[in-house]
Amino acid sequence: MKKVLFVLALVVFVSCGDDDKNEPKEVIDYTVQNEEDIKAYVEANGLDATRSDSGLYYVIEEEGTGENPTTTSDVTVAYKGYYLDGSVFDESSSEGITFNLQQVIAGWTEGITYFKEGGNGILLVPAALGYGNSDNRGIPGGSVLVFDVNLLETN
Repeated sequence: MKKVLFVLALVVFVSCGDDDKNEPKEVIDYTVQNEEDIKAYVEANGLDATRSDSGLYYVIEEEGTGENPTTTSDVTVAYKGYYLDGSVFDESSSEGITFNLQQVIAGWTEGITYFKEGGNGILLVPAALGYGNSDNRGIPGGSVLVFDVNLLETN
């Protein structure tokens, strides 16, 4: 009888486990907060930024003389990625890294096309065009990402 009561108690205990696992997590919309944060960053840093229809902000510091890549181009880019507080999360070598613009976050797929080969500037990427609401590879969900970019080559 003791074994039956023990098993029954164990079943009740297990069935009363963490029910939150099956419930959908609250989805947070960072759009408004990201927009406010980017505007404050642009103002505080005296940037002459342009906002695209998607919500991406970009600054062309040096226009360059080559061609603009398309959203399907292979490009070589030297970059530094950081948060609005200046904390660096990624950086390429000065020789850059080569990739296809279909293999990167939406903010890059769109943003790199605003630069001409040899040009450089800044991309301010809201979470919706970056890694979204979830943590990804050490980047907290909802983060605005800032990239200093130098478009070395359109391949």
